[in-house]
Amino acid sequence: MTHGMRTDVYSSQQGGGDWRDNAARYALLPLRIFLGVTFVYAGLDKLTDSAFMKDAGAGSVGDMMRAVRDSSAVPALVDLALKNPPGFGYAIALGELAVGVGTLLGLLTRLAALGGALISLSLWLTVSWASDPYYYGNDLPYLMAWLPLVLAGAPLLSLDAALRSRRRPRSAGDYR
Repeated sequence: MTHGMRTDVYSSQQGGGDWRDNAARYALLPLRIFLGVTFVYAGLDKLTDSAFMKDAGAGSVGDMMRAVRDSSAVPALVDLALKNPPGFGYAIALGELAVGVGTLLGLLTRLAALGGALISLSLWLTVSWASDPYYYGNDLPYLMAWLPLVLAGAPLLSLDAALRSRRRPRSAGDYR
């Protein structure tokens, strides 16, 4: 006895298909929106927080880096950040902003997602490394959430898809 098991993900019909085909096509969109909005917010939050962009003081990036230096997995990364804490703070904030905007617009999505994954990896190895148990830290789940977008990009509702469709050569029947 055989069972009818679907092995295809996308319908071969253009514009057709059942709800499962549409759900599969749009599956990464909620993740893309969440990560994009979150990283735009995180970047803007850092850029507008006058206390964050300082060498020292309550809520400063410098004090945060000094606090996690001895518990991080890669103290050399923290030492690098401590050479110029405000510069590091601006780099992280602008990186988060660029990653978020690129992800929301679907522009160079794989590159934006790789940037998001690298930011999350660096924060996991430094700031949230000492979280115990490990799943209490939020940077590792963010790192894992970026990986599907690194692999798949933004195939729908994105500037990448629009640019890709414009570059696609037209078939003989397309010219009128």
